[in-house]
Amino acid sequence: MIPLNLIITGVGGQGNVLASQIIGRASVKKGLKVTIGETFGLSQRGGPVMSHVRIYERGLRGPLTPPNGADIIMGLEPLETLRVIREFGNPDTIYLVNNRPIHPLNVIAGDVEYPDTEKIKDVIKRSCGKLFWLDATSKAMEMGSAIIMNTIMLGAISELEEFPLNKEEIGETLQELLPQKALEINFKALEIGGSLVRDYED
Repeated sequence: MIPLNLIITGVGGQGNVLASQIIGRASVKKGLKVTIGETFGLSQRGGPVMSHVRIYERGLRGPLTPPNGADIIMGLEPLETLRVIREFGNPDTIYLVNNRPIHPLNVIAGDVEYPDTEKIKDVIKRSCGKLFWLDATSKAMEMGSAIIMNTIMLGAISELEEFPLNKEEIGETLQELLPQKALEINFKALEIGGSLVRDYED
C-alpha cells in the first residue's frame, strides 16, 4: 500500500525510534520516499514516544500523519496505542500491538490504575479494520533479550500485505545498522515476528 502512513507508538526505551529508522532506511533502499517525524513525552525513557513514518513514491509530504490518517499503527505498548486512536485511527486502520504493558509513574506511585488490557484490546478491536494482539515481549524474553521486542514487531509488520517492505529488506538494513554479534538473534526475532502474524488466531 503506497502511499502509507505508519505510526509507531510506545514509551522511551522500547526501541521505537530505531524501528522507525530501520523502516525509513529500508524504504529508501527500495527507491521509495520517506518522511519521519518523532514526538516525545516529558521523559524520553519511560515517557510516550510516537514516530510518524510516511512512505510514498512522488511529491513531498510533511513529517506528521494527518488526523485520522494512519493506515497502520504499530503499538509497542497497549495504553500508548489506545491514546492514538482518537487522533490518528480510522475504521480501516490495521493495528499490531505488543500486549505487554509498561506502567507509567503515576500508576507505579498508586495515583491511578492501569486499565485492564483486555478492555484496551476490546476498544482497539472495535475501532479498527484489523487487530493483531501479539505477545512480542514474552517471545523476546524467551529468547533471552527483552530489547529485541521491537525487531519481533518489525518481523510482524513485514508480514502484512499492506506493508511495502518484506522481511528480507528489513533484514538487509539490520545488517547495516547492527553489530555483527547482534545479527543472529535479530534475524531470528524477525522470523518469530512474522510467524506471529502468519499464525495469528483471534
